Amino acid sequence: MDRMRGLKQDDADWRGARTWSLVFPAGEDVDQVLEAAHREFLFENALNPFRFPSLRVMEEEVVEMTADLLNAPEGARGCMTSGGTESILAAVKAARDHARVERNIAEPELLVPASAHPAFIKAAHYLDMPCQRIELADDLRADLDSARQLVGPATAMLVASAPNYPHGLIDPVEELASLAAEHNAFCHVDACVGGFILPFLEKTGVPLPAFDFRVPGVTSMSADVHKYGYATKGASVVIHRDAHTLLNHQAFFFDDWPGGMYGSLAVAGTRPASAIAAAWAVMNYLGEEGYLERARVVAQTSAALKAGISAIDGLRLVGDPPASLMAFCSDQYDMGAVGDVMDARGWHLDRQERPPALHMMVTPNHARIVERFLDDLRFAVSSHGESKGKSARYN
Repeated sequence: MDRMRGLKQDDADWRGARTWSLVFPAGEDVDQVLEAAHREFLFENALNPFRFPSLRVMEEEVVEMTADLLNAPEGARGCMTSGGTESILAAVKAARDHARVERNIAEPELLVPASAHPAFIKAAHYLDMPCQRIELADDLRADLDSARQLVGPATAMLVASAPNYPHGLIDPVEELASLAAEHNAFCHVDACVGGFILPFLEKTGVPLPAFDFRVPGVTSMSADVHKYGYATKGASVVIHRDAHTLLNHQAFFFDDWPGGMYGSLAVAGTRPASAIAAAWAVMNYLGEEGYLERARVVAQTSAALKAGISAIDGLRLVGDPPASLMAFCSDQYDMGAVGDVMDARGWHLDRQERPPALHMMVTPNHARIVERFLDDLRFAVSSHGESKGKSARYN
C-alpha cells in the first residue's frame, strides 16, 4: 500500500479540480455511495445473470432509466458495457450484421464525421468494415453536403455526435438521421459524453437541438454512466430502438461446444459486478433532482469559463459549444506553449490539433476554481513567448 500511494503522488490532481478530463467527481457524498456499492459487489461476476439475479435487475434498471432519459420509445432495449468504446463497438457490430443479414450487403460501410471519436475507427478496424469520413462544415459540425455525397446503398450506419469530443459541438442529428433513413441505414448518436448531461441541461433551460430518440431516424445511442452519470469507471449503456437489433445482431450466442450455451449481449463475457452496482447506486441516489442540481452548477461554471476565456485578448473558443465541453485556440499564440505554462502551474489540459487548441470538460468540481484558473490562463498567455518553441507534442 505504501508503494501504491507513493506511485500515486505523480498522478493528476482531480480531487483538487486540476484536471479537465478523465474523472468526473460529483461530491464526497457520491464518492461514499460509490465506494459502498463497490464493496458490496466486489467479487460477483456479471457473466451469468441466472447465478446473480441481483445484477440482472440492476443492469436492466440502469438501462431503463437511461432509455427514459434519452426519450427512447417503448420496446427499446440495451445493455451495459465497460465504456464508450465497447458501446460503440457493439452498436457498429449490430449495424454491420443487420446490413449483412437483412439488407444482403456483402461489405457494409461505416460513415462517420471527421470529429467522431476514434472508437468508431477502431470498431471499423476490428470488424473489418470500410469507413468513410464526413468532412466538417465551417461551424465544425458534420457537413451535410459531404454526407450526402458519401452515403450509398452499402452504408450500414451513419454516425452523429452529441456532442463531439474535440469541440463539444452537436452534429445536425435530425438531418443525418433523415439521410440514413432514406438509405435504410442505421443512425447511431454517440452521446457517450453528453447522454447524462444534455438532458438535464435542457431541463434547466439551455437551448439544445434535437439529439436523442425523439428524432425518428435515430436507431441507437451510447451514453457513459461513468462520465456525467458520475459512476465509477467501467459503466456505459448502449440502447437500440428495438429489441430485435439487440438480440439478433448485437448479441452473441453459441452452444456448439461441450460447455453448454454461452451468450453475451456486449463484447465482454466476464464483467465486474461492482461497476454495475455503482452505476445503479449513484443513479438512484442522485435521482432527477440530484442530476439537475449538478447540471445547473456545470452550466453556470461553463458559462463563466467561456466568458472568461473569450475575454482574454488573442484567445477564442473553437466553434460555439452549447454544453460543458469546450476547446479554445488562438491565431496569435502558441497554444502548446500556453498549455506548458498551465501544466507548470498544476493544471492538466488536453492538447488538440486542427486547430491547435486546449480542451476542457467541466464538472461540478470546477465551480470553486474558475477565477484561479482564469488568472493562471491570463498569466500563461502573457508569458507564452518565454515558452514558444518548447511546447509538448500535441496528443
